[in-house]
Amino acid sequence: MKKTHIIILVSIAALIVTLIVFSAGDFSTYETISSAQKKQGKYVHLIAKLDKTMPVEYDAVNNPNYLSFYAVDSLGGKTKVVFHNSKPTDLEKSERIVMKGAMKGDHFECKDILLKCPSKYKDDKKQLEKTITNQQNSTN
Repeated sequence: MKKTHIIILVSIAALIVTLIVFSAGDFSTYETISSAQKKQGKYVHLIAKLDKTMPVEYDAVNNPNYLSFYAVDSLGGKTKVVFHNSKPTDLEKSERIVMKGAMKGDHFECKDILLKCPSKYKDDKKQLEKTITNQQNSTN
């Protein structure tokens, strides 16, 4: 083999290793609350619902960068969530909450929140069905 072929192969191998190392954080899966509690301090993704039986603590005037609430996952696990940022709009209306962060003792220290609100998509689906039905009726 020529020196240039060896250098190209080594470069490609180094590039592949670099891509794998830098993208390793993107291959995460959703954890349950109990599995996240076993991984104290490790960055995980949780998917849960807002526990509406417990209060949501947020004071926009005194401390706008502190939000705490309780979340329940699909297996019944429950934890307190602390988010050091402003309260997301429609938190109480969301059907699911995707949270990124780590367990710190007895609570989940959340770094990012994504709200899942399928109700707005259901309305769009109903509207789309009406539109299609109207178009079919007008062509007949």
